Amino acid sequence: MRRNNLAKILVGLSGGVDSAVATARLQAAGHEVSGFFMQLESPSRPWSRPVASGEPVDALADARRVADFLGIELQVWDLAERFNRVVMDSFVRAYREGLTPNPCVHCNRFIKFGYVVERALREGFDYVATGHYARLWRPGQAGLIPAEVPQPGAHGAFPDFALLRGSAMGKDQSYVLAGARAAALARAVFPLGDVTDKAATRAEAQALGIPVAGKRDSFDICFLPDGDTRGFLRGCIGAAPGPIVDEDGAVVGSHDGAFQYTVGQRRGLHIPRPHADGAPRYVQGTDPETNTVFVAPRQALTVTEIHAGPAVNWLVDPTSLGLGATGEGELDPAGLTIQFRAHGKPVTPQGVYLETGDGGIELRVALQPADGVTGVAPGQSLVLYQDSPPGNRVIAQATITATDSGPHL
Repeated sequence: MRRNNLAKILVGLSGGVDSAVATARLQAAGHEVSGFFMQLESPSRPWSRPVASGEPVDALADARRVADFLGIELQVWDLAERFNRVVMDSFVRAYREGLTPNPCVHCNRFIKFGYVVERALREGFDYVATGHYARLWRPGQAGLIPAEVPQPGAHGAFPDFALLRGSAMGKDQSYVLAGARAAALARAVFPLGDVTDKAATRAEAQALGIPVAGKRDSFDICFLPDGDTRGFLRGCIGAAPGPIVDEDGAVVGSHDGAFQYTVGQRRGLHIPRPHADGAPRYVQGTDPETNTVFVAPRQALTVTEIHAGPAVNWLVDPTSLGLGATGEGELDPAGLTIQFRAHGKPVTPQGVYLETGDGGIELRVALQPADGVTGVAPGQSLVLYQDSPPGNRVIAQATITATDSGPHL
């Protein structure tokens, strides 16, 4: 039984400085803390390493050093097979289909705040904590956790909480967390939500004497520690020569795999001759069936409408926003912003509509052409934010299925 608002918390220790400081903060607050390390890399599918990093990468050894330093138990969960199947295979499949996925969104939904939370609750923990830079708000909360552990069904399908942007806007990770289910996020704790920049985290780690205080940051995609997405995909899918076609239908170059290109990309096109107008060309889209990359001038990439679905992941009850019982309707765009990249600039929509589609309720967002929004690709995660008294909160997430550059209603 909890006493004095203290809880039994399982913390994901990655071997990095963020999770180490998050653990130390929970421990300092008096909570009963245990650590776990997710073994995601399998011997049959080793991850590529930075050739010139100058240092070996052993995340488990670093996680053990942190656990020993803090004096906590560390469990090692072998999730490699699950991670390969749920995250890595779907990542490759999406690119093969001409999409631009974010594997961190997928991992957070199905692994960290899917399987991990379910297993932790079965093992008697109240919460799962990570080193993400995001905030969770609950009514009456004082400190890192609420006064009462959320109970299933206590607030219907939607627990009484809000996922907010982290205080460090340059490191805010609410975008990649937005795809997780509300019930799972209600059992999450993010001790670094109030940190204003990464330097402050490192300074705190150094002051505490944490052994990984000076460890360099990892890449966004954990299974690509060398940052070479194209090389990884070529190894999985194989080279496949194809044409690069411009807006007039002319073949202006060639490539060795359309899966290596995404909307808005310019680097790596290697078009041998400049266009007659002298303007650079950007990827406007790809066709995986014909292995074609389509290019156009930047202004042709301006998006006026985004479609996302077929399922919308709500982190608030949609009826509280004035939508119908099935989630259909139109949202007042005042105070709303959207984001379609992990570190992208928030964009103010002109209109937000929830409509019945083939697979369920779909999200349609209208944008002002004057905003010049480009680089929106099918497969990306679309996150909808709303200004609220506790802060800029996530209200919904869905996967982008299509965009429109024409006039909208």
